[in-house]
Amino acid sequence: MRIILASASPRRRELLGQIGLAFEVRLSGVEEKAASAEPGAMVCGLSAQKAEAVLAECREPQDVLVIGADTVVVLDGRILGKPSCAEEAARMLEELSGRTHEVYTGVTLLYRPEAGRYTPGEDGSQKNGFRRKTFYEKTKVSFYPVSKEEIALYVNSGECMDKAGAYGIQGLFARYVQGIEGDYNNVVGLPVGRIYQEVKEWLT
Repeated sequence: MRIILASASPRRRELLGQIGLAFEVRLSGVEEKAASAEPGAMVCGLSAQKAEAVLAECREPQDVLVIGADTVVVLDGRILGKPSCAEEAARMLEELSGRTHEVYTGVTLLYRPEAGRYTPGEDGSQKNGFRRKTFYEKTKVSFYPVSKEEIALYVNSGECMDKAGAYGIQGLFARYVQGIEGDYNNVVGLPVGRIYQEVKEWLT
C-alpha cells in the first residue's frame, strides 16, 4: 500500500518513520480555510482539507492511504498559531510561561483501495470510493516560569518560528517543560500511536 503524508513538517516525517512506516511526502498546495474557531473542529477541518487535496491528485490504480494533520496551541481558549515574527514569538512564550496550555492535533486518514478490493463497512465511513477517519488528540503541557532573558535567547535560536505556540517540545524548549498530560508525540505534531491503531483496525 502506498502511504502519503500530506505535510511538509520534518517532525511529522520523523515520527512516521519512527514507527516503521514507509511513506512519501506530498504537499497539498491548498489554501487552508478554518471553518470553525473551536480548536478540535478547526484542526480536524484543516487536516481534512490537506488530505483531500493530495488524494485528488493520486491517479494511480493502487491502494493509497493519505495522512493529513494540523496542530494548534490553545491558551485560555485562544488559539496560538505559528508566529509571524520574533516579537510575536516572544509574546506567545511570555504568555505560556509558568502556565498550562493544550495542544490539539487533528488527523484525517483517507484510504482509497484499488478498485474492487474494498467492501463498504456498516459505519458509513466510505464516501466516493474512499474510506475516511478524522479525529483529534489533546495534550496538556505545563511550563516552568521562563524569564524574559531566557525567552530572548530561545527566540534568537530561530527554533520557534515554524512551530505552533512558538516552541518545539522536542528541542531547546524542553528545558522548561514541567509536565505533560497525554500523548507526547501529539505535541511534537502527530499522534502516531493512534494513527497506527486506526489504520490497523481498517486493514486487518
